[in-house]
Amino acid sequence: QVQLVESGGGLVQTGGSLRLSCAASGIMFRINAMGWYRQAPGKQRELVASITASGSTNYADSVKGRFTISRDNAKNTVYLQMNSLKPEDTALYYCKVEYSQYWGQGTQVTVSS
Repeated sequence: QVQLVESGGGLVQTGGSLRLSCAASGIMFRINAMGWYRQAPGKQRELVASITASGSTNYADSVKGRFTISRDNAKNTVYLQMNSLKPEDTALYYCKVEYSQYWGQGTQVTVSS
């Protein structure tokens, strides 16, 4: 059974930082690309960042230079380091096994102005 468990969300002021974690189980983590997505109220879910099995990364233009995705294959965990947070980053953040139907339950990030 595949499980993706996100953690690390919370309330932070503009300019602050958070690090999200997603612990995966039930998959061969090291061979899978992983992604972080977000969905704000009234908006479609969007890709924030992704990382391939070999470590290549991809970012949405809106987060380039502020967010960093990384992975630790020994811990079956993917991270999203978020710096210089803005109110428009407020959303529910989801972890996903790319090219699959497996999603986490989401973790809320709220950035106050």
